[in-house]
Amino acid sequence: MIRFSIITITYNAEGCLQRTLDSVRRQTWPGVQHLIIDGASTDATLRMAEAYKAENDRTEDSRHSVIVKSEPDRGLYDAMNKGLKQASGDYVLFLNAGDALASDDTLEQVVARCRLEDLPSGELPAVCYGLTDITDDEGRVTHPRRFNAMLTAPAFRLSWRSFKHGMLVCHQAFFARADLARVTPYDLQYHYSADVDWCIRLMREAEAQGLSLMPVGMTTALYQEQGQTTAHHRESLRERFRVMRSHYGLATTLLMHLWFVLRAKS
Repeated sequence: MIRFSIITITYNAEGCLQRTLDSVRRQTWPGVQHLIIDGASTDATLRMAEAYKAENDRTEDSRHSVIVKSEPDRGLYDAMNKGLKQASGDYVLFLNAGDALASDDTLEQVVARCRLEDLPSGELPAVCYGLTDITDDEGRVTHPRRFNAMLTAPAFRLSWRSFKHGMLVCHQAFFARADLARVTPYDLQYHYSADVDWCIRLMREAEAQGLSLMPVGMTTALYQEQGQTTAHHRESLRERFRVMRSHYGLATTLLMHLWFVLRAKS
């Protein structure tokens, strides 16, 4: 059976964590490991996570496993690396506090649409990627992510080069093969855009190994559009420029950023 390791990073997230916990708990697919990596929260976050784990452990027919770890860390991406080290599934997905899977059968649909149970382990796609809808602070969908249309265009084929247009696939809709993810940790020199760099590096490794990037063809993630990237928008943009330059070169990065500016004005 295909197993998913869903990694949720938390820090003082009592106001939005329950939505994420409920989303994972309701998944109909039985093979789920839910890792909650907390950065030593001082509010009710850890208490909520422990109650969620206790409820799961009490459920006789529960086919999910829940692990809660809480300790100080060196920031979001350090916590994500801690999660990767503990992930035991075939695929990892980062679903942070406030985010949710789109429906109760999302993981079941990923397995079916990407035919994951029909493939030998060595031939599993390096990445299965879905679409994303944006939600407000209450978890209500407000609009589809603007890159959804590009991802579903008939001629579109995702590759590591695709991200020169921006982060086309939302991190919360990027199911990465765990064996590749574990040997591709987040680069801690980046504070806001290590997720962009991580996705690109993982897709580059997939190409080097001749592994596929498989579209799910449906919305898999509900993303609450606030976080440290939003809060530190200018610093994030500068850092993303550095990430893109490291992968695509200065000339391509400058041209693409000119295109970003023109697109924003249109």
